[in-house]
Amino acid sequence: MERSFQNVKEYVLSGKPQFDEVSVIDAAIEVFWRNGYAAAAISDLTEATGLSRSSLYQRFNDKDGLFREALATYTQRVLRRMNSAKGDTARGRLKALLRAFLPDRSRPVGCLIGRSCAEISTLPKEGQAAALEAAARQREILAGLLREGMAAGELSEDADVDTLTWYYLAVLQAVLNLPQAGANPKMLDRLIHVAMSAWPDTSSAES
Repeated sequence: MERSFQNVKEYVLSGKPQFDEVSVIDAAIEVFWRNGYAAAAISDLTEATGLSRSSLYQRFNDKDGLFREALATYTQRVLRRMNSAKGDTARGRLKALLRAFLPDRSRPVGCLIGRSCAEISTLPKEGQAAALEAAARQREILAGLLREGMAAGELSEDADVDTLTWYYLAVLQAVLNLPQAGANPKMLDRLIHVAMSAWPDTSSAES
């Protein structure tokens, strides 16, 4: 997150409750991101968003409805960052993608998608489906880079794309979550360097 959202105020216009929906969703993302779904109480969400309980239920139906919209917004942002990775080769773009998620102070550590999948048994059925779909969309981007590399001759035609896709998703989640275990950006950058050895560099020009 670029900033922390606290007490986003609801206001009344023409007798109807109005609020800045973008800020409300951003505040909810941060609550779910930091606390997880199960530990995020309605009182936490109303305090963070500034919405009354009645307005929250009127707009989002329930906590699960707010969670699904928060996760969808978070997922879109993550996918945009993944798709924006630059490189001269597919392998180079994959490495840039992983490095784009090295920790900084502009957002909480961890990953809302990974956290949601980790506690999937606590999610309602529709929330479970949303978490799995979010992770699947991440895998699609990674698989696309691997298939692109194969088509360009950067990766062997007999490479196990499915296994490599899951492997690099695991590396991405490690980059996002291991700071909570004490890993610093320098160590995580070295981890990425080692992880890229699963995709041998066939271009002497790539750094």
